[in-house]
Amino acid sequence: MSAPQSLFEKIWSSHVIHDYGGGYALLHIDRDIMHDLIGEFVFKPLDEERRTMPHPELAFATMDHGIETTPGRGDETRIPGGEVGVRALRRKSKEHGVTLFDIGDVRQGIVHVVTPENGIALPGSTLVCCDSHTCTVGGVGALTWGIGASEFQHVLATQTLVMEKPRTMRVTFSGAVPEGVTPKDMILYVIGHVGAKAGNGFAIEYAGEAVRALPVEGRLTLCNMSIEMAARYGTVAADDVTFEYLHGREFAPKDALWDRAVEHWRTLPSDDGAQFDREVAIDAGAITPQVTWGTSPAHVAGIGERVPDPASAPDADVRASWVRALEYTGLTPGDALEGTAIDAAFIGSCTNSRLSDLRRAARVVKGGKVASSLRRAWVVPGSGQVKRDAEAEGLDRIFLDAGFEWREPGCSLCVSLGGDRFEPRERVLSTTNRNFENRQGPGARTHLASPETVAASALKGAIADSRKLGH
Repeated sequence: MSAPQSLFEKIWSSHVIHDYGGGYALLHIDRDIMHDLIGEFVFKPLDEERRTMPHPELAFATMDHGIETTPGRGDETRIPGGEVGVRALRRKSKEHGVTLFDIGDVRQGIVHVVTPENGIALPGSTLVCCDSHTCTVGGVGALTWGIGASEFQHVLATQTLVMEKPRTMRVTFSGAVPEGVTPKDMILYVIGHVGAKAGNGFAIEYAGEAVRALPVEGRLTLCNMSIEMAARYGTVAADDVTFEYLHGREFAPKDALWDRAVEHWRTLPSDDGAQFDREVAIDAGAITPQVTWGTSPAHVAGIGERVPDPASAPDADVRASWVRALEYTGLTPGDALEGTAIDAAFIGSCTNSRLSDLRRAARVVKGGKVASSLRRAWVVPGSGQVKRDAEAEGLDRIFLDAGFEWREPGCSLCVSLGGDRFEPRERVLSTTNRNFENRQGPGARTHLASPETVAASALKGAIADSRKLGH
């Protein structure tokens, strides 16, 4: 009888074409997806050697990074430099037979939103993209990760990739999260608990009652920020919730193939007794809404807590990083997070721009008004499909009536691309995944939080606890 295996081990071993030893193996890549920042660069070796892709039907592309999100945009981008990538990806996708979700296509959107939304990633499959947040898509029980452009060239040419096998970590959330606590709060709490480097060299599986209780879109949020603790991979085992989510998606199996696929997918969750190189236990009941105070996702605290004093840091390096972070964010040790005035609010990104995110934020916003002190309050849906579905439910009207801007799908203010950025020293509450220096614009001060917290704070003009609004 074989030894118990983890979800990761089952997917990895089933994709090994050749084991080189020393932890390295040649893996088959089931599907790959690219975005407009790649342009034509990744196709260059194919073109120069006059080669064709072995399986163009396994490759997909979308426009998201270098495009504007201005309402009413056309089918081009007016962002200086952005048009180069857009036009090149459009041209090369057609030449090589790659399925493209172009501007104006309802399937267009942020790459990590449209990938699960269209059934491109499936339980037990491998998928790569030139973006570090590709780990997001592990929320459907797949093994998905970000790679560099030269690696992507290899995938397009061979449908394979040489990879070093990581160690495994399981993060188990025991119990249930309290009312008003979201998947974003769960993952921020973990990062604050274990640190921004804890996942380096690991593939993470999220498990436990609180994870099983999440819808797929919440699981995607969890996996999205695995890279923020330096882990390349994040996964949640597929179950009936996953199967219901994927059923009928455009690129998912159909009819008899679907039944066969589900039968196989049910064998993939980690076996009882499977061994992990590291186990992390989290009491889900102890989590409160989280807000970052510094320049790392690990600089985080409960919304009712205060900015820490660098003097309390565990070592000199951490102390120095806290001092620098507070200098950048303009906060003082002992400041209360709740009540800190903000200049702008942003709901969007591959972390929190799905329909369920917008629904939850709209519930908080409904009937309220964005504070007059805010310079900007934006909602950017993650895809054309999310935008269409949200508008069908009237969510756009709720946001517009409250004073938010309702934008077109794209990465937008997550990474200050597509012409969208905040101004120096603007304090921003954002549903994105990174609060690094200058991430949302030179000198912009970013605080990460859930859609509910951002929505409540936009109404108050200051960091606010949505649980206190009575919605």
